Formats: sequence, C-alpha cells, structure tokens
Amino acid sequence: MKFAKKSLGQNFLIDKNIIKKILDLTKIKNKNIIEIGPGEGALTEEILNRNPKSLNIIEKDNNLANKLKLKYENKKIVKIFNADVLKFNLEKIIEKNSVLLGNLPYNISSQILVKILRFKHWPPYFDDLILMFQRELGEKIICKFPSLGYGRMSILTNYRLSVLEKFIVSPNCFRPKPKVNSMVIHFSPKKRSLFKIKKIKNLENVTNIFFSNKRKMINKSISKILDNFEINKVKGLKLNQRPAEIKPDIYYKITELYEKK
Repeated sequence: MKFAKKSLGQNFLIDKNIIKKILDLTKIKNKNIIEIGPGEGALTEEILNRNPKSLNIIEKDNNLANKLKLKYENKKIVKIFNADVLKFNLEKIIEKNSVLLGNLPYNISSQILVKILRFKHWPPYFDDLILMFQRELGEKIICKFPSLGYGRMSILTNYRLSVLEKFIVSPNCFRPKPKVNSMVIHFSPKKRSLFKIKKIKNLENVTNIFFSNKRKMINKSISKILDNFEINKVKGLKLNQRPAEIKPDIYYKITELYEKK
C-alpha cells in the first residue's frame, strides 16, 4: 500500500460497493474507456472485469504509474500515460463511443472539468462523463438557476453538459479519509445548442467579468463587454440585476455578441 501524497490531492477509493455503483452508471463492455487518476487501481480493476474494448489511463504519480504498467504489462488493451492530465492532450486519445471517468484530485478537479469543456471538437467523441468531486464543488457545478450556489461553474457546465445522475460518497469510502463528502456526477455531452459560442474561453471571460463583482449591479460590468446598441439586443436583461439574477441563456447570448465584436 502506498502513502497518499497531499500535494497531488490523493484519496484512494477503497469501497467496492461505490466502485460498482460508479461503473453501473454506464455500459463498460466493448467501450473505449479513459480513466483519469486511477491511484492504486481499484476502479481500474473493476473496469477490466467488465471487458472494455480499450482502457487508457492517465496517472501523474510516477510510482503509481510504474506499478500499474508492471501490473498490466500483458494486457494489450491497457495503455498507461504517466502524465499531468492538465497538460495532457485528452482529445487525442478519445475515440468514438468512449467513456471518460475519474476520481479526481480535489485540488484540480474544477480545472480538469473546464479542460474537458474546452474541447475543440464538440460534440465530443465520449458518450458519458463520470467524475467525482468534493461535494461543495459538485453542488455548484449542477446548481440550477435561480438558487444559492448558482454561478460561473454551473453556467459553463450547463452550456455543454447535461446532468444525468448524481450521488454522495462518504469519507469512509477512501483511504486516507477526506474531511468532506464527495459527489459522483454522471454527465452526457449536449449535441446541440440554441447558441453558437465559438470558444468556451469567451464564456469564461464574460462570466468572470460579471462574477468578479457578484454583489454589484451589472450596469458597469456589461459596459466592459458590450456597447448600448448591443445591450439592447439582449432580451430579458436588466441593468439593475446582479450576476446571480441572470439566466444562463442570457450569458450565452452576451457571449455570442461579445465574439462578434
């Protein structure tokens, strides 16, 4: 057994029932699977028990990656990449009918999600995205308008992903035990959108400008993005609103106009 590294946000999933519950969310047999952050390989082992077509694994920890390479050196369907997922080209290894999943390190989980949302090819080749987050972040990601946790993460995620299912995971299911609950979220990519945003980074920029002053009315923030003529094109927008009072669709429309400038 390996001692978890705090610097890498490692908490190893050890509960077999939770492992099975995660994989029961989708079909694994004959699918191309990509696993992010396998740790000691508890989820990996169960994936292989379900006969995937292929399994690509991304693991940053050198020792863990080497142990997994040794363990699966005779498994032709398994490829292990000893790499930082934030610097790794995920799109390059994702084939059609893929499932992308992972028990993500808490400290970079939002960055990993945003990296996936930024994929150049959309709809992407994966059919299912199953990720584990710290519960607090998970709630923000799936938050609907209007509600207390509604903000940038839910606006960004909602543009490209639909939430299919979710469930809470206790700290007792990990070693070492984290101090907080976790949340598994099962997403599917949206095939079409009413809005044509060219680059998701522009939506990130727009929401960042608004939510950097989230307690203030948007009249000053929006003037940094659009002129008065363009503002009048956004139906339902009121300049005395605060960022959390604006529907996601309005942010998408603002971003469309922002991209045309």
